[in-house]
Amino acid sequence: MQLRTKKYFGTDGIRGTVGTPPITPDFMLKLGWAAGKVFAREGNGHNKILIGKDTRISGYMFEAALEAGVTAAGVNISLLGPMPTPAVAYLTRTLRAQAGIVISASHNSFEDNGIKFFSSEGTKLADEVEYAIEEQLAKTVSTVTSQSLGKATRINDAAGRYIEFCKSTVGSSLKFNGLKIVVDCAHGSTYHIAPNVFEELGAKVKAIGVSPDGLNINEHSGSTSPQILAETVLAEQADLGIAFDGDGDRLIMVNHLGNIVDGDEILYVIARDRRRQNIDFGGVVGTQMSNLGLELALDALDVPFVRSAVGDRYVMKEMLARGWNLGGESSGHIICLDVTTTGDGIVSALQALAAIVNSEQPLADLTSKMRKLPQSMINVKIGTAVDIATNNNIQSAVTDVESQLGKNGRVLLRPSGTEPVLRVMVEGEDLDLVDRLAQELSEVVATEVASPN
Repeated sequence: MQLRTKKYFGTDGIRGTVGTPPITPDFMLKLGWAAGKVFAREGNGHNKILIGKDTRISGYMFEAALEAGVTAAGVNISLLGPMPTPAVAYLTRTLRAQAGIVISASHNSFEDNGIKFFSSEGTKLADEVEYAIEEQLAKTVSTVTSQSLGKATRINDAAGRYIEFCKSTVGSSLKFNGLKIVVDCAHGSTYHIAPNVFEELGAKVKAIGVSPDGLNINEHSGSTSPQILAETVLAEQADLGIAFDGDGDRLIMVNHLGNIVDGDEILYVIARDRRRQNIDFGGVVGTQMSNLGLELALDALDVPFVRSAVGDRYVMKEMLARGWNLGGESSGHIICLDVTTTGDGIVSALQALAAIVNSEQPLADLTSKMRKLPQSMINVKIGTAVDIATNNNIQSAVTDVESQLGKNGRVLLRPSGTEPVLRVMVEGEDLDLVDRLAQELSEVVATEVASPN
């Protein structure tokens, strides 16, 4: 059987540079029409699609194009304005829409943009639906009759609805009174939501990265650049800091010492708290890139741990297959399926803060039982595709490195999904040894799969 491939959809929607196909107004109009035609098949009469966006300047242009396309297909739309990606997932489900569309390039800078879709259940689209949209994209746009055109409305209380949902995920009795928190919204879509959530739960909040101008999203701020957050935590003598990315599905934290706490450590904190409260969450799903220290720390808690391919889509797939409720990535995508349907930065932060309050311990103490092992990553440029698994020289080198690392070390060779490089990662207990072995292994790999350029 021939494998089907997607022309536009990647692992997390469609993304690229604004003005470069397919991230163009004409394509977005057709994409809206194609999606409208596919989702119009579900149910009777006028269906409804929600559209939200982050704060980058091109969002206005693509929102208008999608609106034209969806309504031309005879489907109603509800405009949410700037709204975190997980908020669109939540509102799609609770407002009984057929689908949700997010205009965002997540943690990328303003020059990029993209489209993410959610199903009526608030989850990522199934492959079959993405195939159906791409099949529709190959057709010529046709407009329904005037009396059948879709209508556009705006949901003015969308932010308030989502704020109340976030607060509900930690229970009505939990209060953050006495906690001083710095919140960095990356000048992105959480700017008008996240500070309110934590303040309404009793925390004293210092908000930064809350002045979007369309061009500064993720600029020297947020989860991908938490240095200013760390400096502000120290300057304000805050208990901790919280950083989101531009669309609010990623979370990185900073403890009171100014040390960065990544997704692996946040997963550990949440898992530890659930185990302490005897809450059954099955186990934890990480990825190939998750630090070995997380695996060892969870093992000490007798919590099962498995790795999926890199990407929150694959984490989710593994969680659903196993019936587990907790998973995520080092980058800060945390999924708590017992409280929501997708990765949510604000909800994940609340789970971590609940652990701090429940344990009456600072974040630094809660992460102290997990020792992150040193990792060294080297990108090797590659030419044509090569089967690493059948290359005897590479496999021999990997075996040699693994024997030197011992049981508390590992090697990962992973082709990049976005650029022509092979990522060579070595992880172990001794930093100098890890660095040396990574360099030696990358040299072997470079010789075997060297790019002609």
